[in-house]
Amino acid sequence: MGWFLVHFPRRTGRIARAGAALAAATLAAIPLAAPAQAQQAKVLRVALTTGIDHLNPFTASLAASTQVGRFIYEFLTVPSAETAQASPALAESWTPSPDKLTWTFKIRSGAKWSDGQPVTAKDAAFTFNRMLTDENARTANGSYVTNFETVTAPDDTTLVIKTKTVQSDMNLLDVPIVPEHVWAPIKDLNDPKTDDISVVGVDDGPYQLTEYKQNEYVKFKANKNYWRGAPQVDELQLLVFKDAEAAVNALRQGEVDVINRLTPTQFDALKNQPGITTNAAPGRRYDEINLNFGVQNSENQPIGDGNPALKDIRLRKAIVQAIDRQTVVDRVTGGHAQIGTGIIPPIYHAYHWEPAPDEQVKFDIAAANAALDQAGYAKGPDGVRVAPGGGKLELRLTGHANRPYDQRLAQYVSGWLKDIGITVKQELVSDDELNDRTNAGKYDLAVSGYATNPDPDSALQLHTCAARPNAQGKGATTDTFFCDPEYDRLRAAQLAETDDAKRAGIVKQAQARLASQAVNVVLDYQNSLEAYRSDKFSGFTKQPQPEGAILEQSGYWGVYGATPAGSQSAADSGSGSTVVWIVVGAVVVIVLVGGGIMLGRRGKSAEDRE
Repeated sequence: MGWFLVHFPRRTGRIARAGAALAAATLAAIPLAAPAQAQQAKVLRVALTTGIDHLNPFTASLAASTQVGRFIYEFLTVPSAETAQASPALAESWTPSPDKLTWTFKIRSGAKWSDGQPVTAKDAAFTFNRMLTDENARTANGSYVTNFETVTAPDDTTLVIKTKTVQSDMNLLDVPIVPEHVWAPIKDLNDPKTDDISVVGVDDGPYQLTEYKQNEYVKFKANKNYWRGAPQVDELQLLVFKDAEAAVNALRQGEVDVINRLTPTQFDALKNQPGITTNAAPGRRYDEINLNFGVQNSENQPIGDGNPALKDIRLRKAIVQAIDRQTVVDRVTGGHAQIGTGIIPPIYHAYHWEPAPDEQVKFDIAAANAALDQAGYAKGPDGVRVAPGGGKLELRLTGHANRPYDQRLAQYVSGWLKDIGITVKQELVSDDELNDRTNAGKYDLAVSGYATNPDPDSALQLHTCAARPNAQGKGATTDTFFCDPEYDRLRAAQLAETDDAKRAGIVKQAQARLASQAVNVVLDYQNSLEAYRSDKFSGFTKQPQPEGAILEQSGYWGVYGATPAGSQSAADSGSGSTVVWIVVGAVVVIVLVGGGIMLGRRGKSAEDRE
């Protein structure tokens, strides 16, 4: 807590006495603070149009679920609001050893769990060690610990992590820290009770979980004891809408305060509406179509029911060539996106990969047809090609039933593939069904996408051999089921490289290798299209600043920095500060009582995965 003292020089005589009298009269006339019971609770209501799979931070994978974890748990460090670079959180500081194999984190004192127990380095050590020893605990964020050798807490404020090899993302470990005294007794992390508020609700973040009703809402209250200072709203609500248009109507009616993932049509329609402000920010997500190339689990056992013809890379490359990404940007996203290339969006420009002009796969229906002719996929009388081993080329395209993007995309893709002799059966299903199908490899083509983080390894690790699930379908999170020794070598090399420029070069090589195998088509990087009730909230902390997103950040800054209309902004007053104006004659003196640091911090679905 910070205090600012206002020093008045000593004065004598009538002027000083008059000034004192005026100040006393002013203070008597103006109350310094309204009684708490007389103030109406300030509530921030966020519309959700995507699902929540788990509240359990070890297994939560959907974007909305991981956001819940960011709101209620603290991390060692968080990407700052300003630049999305590592900034202090539970760890006040971090220091690598000269060989960069040992990292020492200084854990701040005084933080407490919502049940009153102190937050210590032992909680952090427990969290990481549980991930090291329990396969289920690695479901959501396991890639961060695979290179760990030991994790210890010599005392309550010191955490020591030793790695087997150099790991460049050690200052941005996107892992929520949980309380040991609550989670240690739980032996099965797949037990439904791990989603119960009695477990998940023991938290230490800017908000504290108070109520959860699956498929309906999640409610939180402001953590008045949060070390940065309490949020400026008293309550946060995430309200689930099955239909995106219903969520937009709720915003229009003032029933919710902020919404994202707007369609271009919805976004444009909300512009210049009374009491509503729109925000278009560069996105940190990529949209894609995954191709089932004969996927396998981590034991290299084939899984799923993908069309075996897709094992032929010549067929996959022809499909990639037949998809017009420029049209996807222009017609499907309404121009609110950039053309996709690699799996790291341009917002992280140092690691974004753009192929050389002579290496670009350009939309060319004629060339794709010629390639399939040469590969022996002859067209039948009905125009549908037949695989060399027999059987018509008929592929299922799976996507989200409630997502307009998927609906429009499916129509265009069906037309393009028809033009090269491939029949497409559209299978748009619920979020849960799509998640189940893609995790089990039960698809031919699947609309997908991931949110990426400031450190590139979060995106790269999704395509490694180790990211594939085990024989029981558990233990890891993969995007494409890709398993390639050369890609894995490049991924490991970039993680061990400490020179930023050299690392960026290797990251781009890894993306080029993934693209060369045609296991997915990165379509676009959509802008984050958002809107909020500016008659109720004067602003939100964006990430990165000044033109970043409000929601689905790699942190909690948007909801933490939400400023109710009529309140002084967090940027002006400091987070959680009480501002008292004292008028002395013609002089205004500002006294800040309380304090806090206003900063602002990781991203899954087939569309809504982080």
